[in-house]
Amino acid sequence: MVRILILLLVSVLLFFVGNNLLPFTDPVEGNYTQTAKEMLFSGDYFSPRIYGGYWYDKPVFFYWELIAAYKMFGINEFAARFFPALMATLGVFATYFFGRKLFDKSIGFIAAVILMTSLEYWYIAHAVITDMTLFLTVSLSLMFFYVGYTENRSRYFYAAYFMAAIAVLTKGPIGLCLPGLIILLFLLSEKNLGYLKKLCIPTGMILFFAVVSTWYYPMYKIHGSDFIMTFLGVHNVLRASVSEHPEVNVWYYYTLVFIAGFFPWSFYVIPKVIKKYYYKLKEKLAFPKFEKSQKFLLIWAVAVFVVFQSFATKYVTYTLPYMMPIAILFALVLKDNIKVFKTTAVAITVLLPILLFTVAIPMCEKNSEKDAAAVMKTYANNGAYLISVGGRYPTTLVFYSDCEIVRVDNRKRVMTLRPNGLTWKATNVMPILPFDALPENRDIVAFVRKKQKDDFLRHVKGQWNLVDETRTAYIYERKRLTIPDYFYEEQR
Repeated sequence: MVRILILLLVSVLLFFVGNNLLPFTDPVEGNYTQTAKEMLFSGDYFSPRIYGGYWYDKPVFFYWELIAAYKMFGINEFAARFFPALMATLGVFATYFFGRKLFDKSIGFIAAVILMTSLEYWYIAHAVITDMTLFLTVSLSLMFFYVGYTENRSRYFYAAYFMAAIAVLTKGPIGLCLPGLIILLFLLSEKNLGYLKKLCIPTGMILFFAVVSTWYYPMYKIHGSDFIMTFLGVHNVLRASVSEHPEVNVWYYYTLVFIAGFFPWSFYVIPKVIKKYYYKLKEKLAFPKFEKSQKFLLIWAVAVFVVFQSFATKYVTYTLPYMMPIAILFALVLKDNIKVFKTTAVAITVLLPILLFTVAIPMCEKNSEKDAAAVMKTYANNGAYLISVGGRYPTTLVFYSDCEIVRVDNRKRVMTLRPNGLTWKATNVMPILPFDALPENRDIVAFVRKKQKDDFLRHVKGQWNLVDETRTAYIYERKRLTIPDYFYEEQR
């Protein structure tokens, strides 16, 4: 009971405290929060939408979480970060109970503390993204399978199918393919592929499809091939085969993520493990043997690592599902040095809240346009036409201002940005116009990235007056260039 209370209190401290002070960041958090906001206002909880159009980037489950949080706490930062923090807390307890099931209470507790105080887990627990929900659902699916396998109880398999279905509703096919691959590899290692007959596959898949069809089937009926081509084609097949960010598509990417993500624990455990097994291999010239539970955890962790390393598109968050098994394996190493564990746990528990206020909040403010939104909204209330120039599209500007912001560029650039087939251009769903198509009979307020200032002023006609400056941009105003038709009508 004491261990559970400690885990609960530390989870609240690390995952919930300060969430109301973290502004949403561009581009990812802005996309999720704005989509859920538009779904809520439209009353359509099935079809994700953004900038007034349909948006097939991710399945619906995480948006449902955001909408539920908006209804409970209002549309604000704490609400949007509530479910990631809650899922992180549940993940900590799942790790504790699974570690206790596999080994003992001490291992479960050490593993839970390692997980909750690892840098990557702490970061994603605050982020408005799907990954923490995917982590929990995939982890629970694999946990239920293993318990069912070792205890030969089919009811756990049905729980595994159900959690895989929620994972698919959260992030797509990977929610089934990933645990399915890990289970298959484990049974192969056990030389027990015949056990597949006991996994209740026909009835389990009926349950699985019954759950996922609550959203996928209506979406297909409503949106047809547009949904299939964009969701499966662009955001699944293309993501795996064509890098969205080629500069990070390198073989060592997730090795660095692993070392940094498990800070501070990786800096103690990795050298210790390398040293231990180096001497074992040198002496015995044979690969070390592992118990069944250790083997399952290793296959789980390695499979996640290899799968996402093989994907062309790479993100820091993708390998999160390997954190539970690695935390438990780390706990097996740290159990022999409780003094190091306690000292490190206390130090990092003190350090992370400090990092939240001194590093995380300033970084979020730097990557958010919350301040600029207040300025833009004032002009929009007076009828101004709002535009954004240069750099990535500022979705947080839209979210915080509650206004339409049109992305503008030269005509040639606009043509290259418009969605076109199975390419990453399909993500450019914001309103776009060339400079020469801007309305002349309306006041225009422009959010101009600082690097694009000179080019903008040189090529866009009219007298632009600087009205404000933010950390990342200048805000200019241009009065209407022509007298509106209604003026002449009033004169007549």
